[in-house]
Amino acid sequence: MISMYTKQEIILQFYREGKSQRSICKALGISRKTVQKYISDYGAGIDSSVENTASLNEYLVKTPAYNAENRGKRRLTNEIQQVIDDLLLVNENNRQQGLGKQLLKKCDIFEQLQSQGFSIGYTSVCNYIKDKKQAAVKPKEAYIRQQYTPGIVCEFDWAEVKLRINGELCRYQLAVFTSAYSNYRYARLFSRQDTLSFMEAHIAFFDLLGYVYPELVYDNMRVAVARFVGKHEKQPTDALLQLRGHYGFTHRFCNVRRGNEKGHVERSVEYVRRKSLSLKSTFDDLDQANAWLYRRVDQLNSCIQQLSGKTAIELLDEEKRFLRPSPLKLTCAEQAQLRVDKYSTVSFRTNRYSVPDHLVGEFVDVRIMSQELFFYYKNTKVAIHSRSYGKHDWLVSIDHYLDTFKKKPGALAGSLALASCGYLKSLYEEYFHDQPKDFIHLLSFCKENKVSEAVLEENVQRLVRSGVRKPEAEKLMALLGNKGEGNATVYSSSISEAARNQLLQISYLLI
Repeated sequence: MISMYTKQEIILQFYREGKSQRSICKALGISRKTVQKYISDYGAGIDSSVENTASLNEYLVKTPAYNAENRGKRRLTNEIQQVIDDLLLVNENNRQQGLGKQLLKKCDIFEQLQSQGFSIGYTSVCNYIKDKKQAAVKPKEAYIRQQYTPGIVCEFDWAEVKLRINGELCRYQLAVFTSAYSNYRYARLFSRQDTLSFMEAHIAFFDLLGYVYPELVYDNMRVAVARFVGKHEKQPTDALLQLRGHYGFTHRFCNVRRGNEKGHVERSVEYVRRKSLSLKSTFDDLDQANAWLYRRVDQLNSCIQQLSGKTAIELLDEEKRFLRPSPLKLTCAEQAQLRVDKYSTVSFRTNRYSVPDHLVGEFVDVRIMSQELFFYYKNTKVAIHSRSYGKHDWLVSIDHYLDTFKKKPGALAGSLALASCGYLKSLYEEYFHDQPKDFIHLLSFCKENKVSEAVLEENVQRLVRSGVRKPEAEKLMALLGNKGEGNATVYSSSISEAARNQLLQISYLLI
């Protein structure tokens, strides 16, 4: 291919200097057909228009190029293309099987072609693979920006987060509500993405606002969609129907794999998770994590938005004029009737929960919440436990076994009930390991007078600081008196303080 300088020389020597095509060929060392081609093209432009100066100048400064539109690939034959396609198919199969680190690179494919005797350049192989990938990529989708009316639509979605609770790294589910108009956000953490969590999230959101949005938007989550009816119709779950019936809202499902149809909450999930749980992800329990999340989301709702110049809370106040007040709080819980086994525990979802030991062999009614279990016997609440989502966990309370320990004091030392008590176990091993009956008597006293472990520990330390080497049960009960955590009295007058000090001195004389 000749250069732009050679092309200009052909035109200038022929038209300006009047040289023949033969002499131009000899002077420039190029083919006569090439000279004739460029002279003919330039002459056609002169004949077409007398005032076509701009077009002729553009022709002179345009770099010569071959017309490769109808030219076939000489080295990249159909046979080579088929070999490359087969190797790319091997890559795709490995990727689907989870072997993402065992894929052939372009250089590996080139080496395979060479080993099979094909003569082709590495650049041709790379260009072919690049064209294949571009052909497989779908054109980018166009999105239609929406304008929302106040108090019409609210969107809901789930997200997964990892938190370190009580020293253990666990996965939790983040439920997020976002108003389409005001971008007001509400979020809450749950242990599982199940029906109870789905319902409790809605109940907590409506209870916080005091109002209900006319329409809520969901994707195709299991807790909302029971099954697909036909190609596009979806049947809602009983939980969603129960929420609809009680709070009086309508629902809308997104199309399959079209999360952008509820783009507000999609971005809110990422925004809330990043702003709230990135720098702080370690908590003592889930309640503490939810309290932190609530404060952070409230701070986000108090920030001024760029487009409106108002906060989400201010825009929500505008929306409330168009919202319907929320009805009475819906009660959502599963019910079950379970038998108490010989260990005075009830088995639920492979985990065991203790109840008072006099209920062995009886049936108890269980009210199941997402985070707690309530146990009833003859309509009387007998136990409350935090719900465990582990496998084969034992959640027992030592208070449920005190009557049995009074009959079998020797079973106290090696019992699971004592081992799971923390401070009580250390107190027993340090001061009462040879007096199990006295320790059981002390625990019964604390249960009857609602004395917490913290109050008991505080009084043990007071005795130790006063010089007592071994705090005894009678001395502790005398010091505690009848003041439990539930009915503690605050002494403010000097007379009350004097009487309290006198009682302490009498207690010390008993040492």
